[in-house]
Amino acid sequence: MRSIQIAVAGIGAFGVKHLDALRLIEGVEVVSLIGGDLGETIEAARRYGIPHATTALEESLALSQVEAVILCTPTPLHAAQAVQCLSAGKHVQVEIPLGDRIADIEAVAALQASTGLVGMCGHTRRFNPSHQWIHRKVMQGEFALQHLDVQTYFFRRTNMNALGKPRSWTDHLLWHHAAHTVDLFMHQSQGDIVAAHAMQGPVHPDLGIAMDMSIQLKGSSGALCTLALSFNNKGPLGSVFRYIGDSGTYVARYDELVDGEGVAIDVSGVAPSLNGIELQDREFLSAIRDAREPQASVQRVLPCYRVLAMLEESLRDSHGRAR
Repeated sequence: MRSIQIAVAGIGAFGVKHLDALRLIEGVEVVSLIGGDLGETIEAARRYGIPHATTALEESLALSQVEAVILCTPTPLHAAQAVQCLSAGKHVQVEIPLGDRIADIEAVAALQASTGLVGMCGHTRRFNPSHQWIHRKVMQGEFALQHLDVQTYFFRRTNMNALGKPRSWTDHLLWHHAAHTVDLFMHQSQGDIVAAHAMQGPVHPDLGIAMDMSIQLKGSSGALCTLALSFNNKGPLGSVFRYIGDSGTYVARYDELVDGEGVAIDVSGVAPSLNGIELQDREFLSAIRDAREPQASVQRVLPCYRVLAMLEESLRDSHGRAR
């Protein structure tokens, strides 16, 4: 197996998740690390045994040995940095979301198609063993989704990241957290979205985003999706997915799965790991080696972002303001 040399951009919560995951995968070497603060980036590179540290993505892209890049940078940078990577001839995996404006996302998709390079987005739900277990039943004709009921709840009334550090950008319920579920619903129902509706609560006076949101979808198969999202929730955090189908009910929480009565389902044999981020990175590297389109490719997730753009437009009033 030939070794793939990559750069990782971002040393926040998800950058660390990817660095930890890549340590578990054979045939990959992180040779460059990009961060926002040079001192912190050098220290992180030392901990992970990475020979090159910088604050400039273009410096890493100039390294001839770098074949691919994983972007774990602030959301507003994703699309432009993906374009940088593809333009430099590098394969790229972009942490979710691919962008927060549909025009930028379409530009990434067009460039990826023209280059033929591997372009992938971190839609981790496609890779979590719990969701993979259900997807196999769908593909084998053993389970048809009727209703996907999802709760995505966090407590983020201040602009802090998952590590409790201040963010330089603002997270978004629609463009980030809803993207997981909209894409997963299309993936599991094996169809297009034929109807979509969204409502949002009051906009936070400082953060400038809606802190609560409700989204309803209908797929071409007839399946429904009900998604509740909140940054106001004090309690258990994260996402819970209830699959209601023709042959059973299942509840997935990231890499864990139970049936409708709470009985645990063993998903350990689904994939070589129970870590969704590791499986996501394995798919990216495998697609590069095999010169094939990966799961969660830019092209495959593009329909999800078109739905998000439509929902965002529906939430604006006649003056272009969020309502």
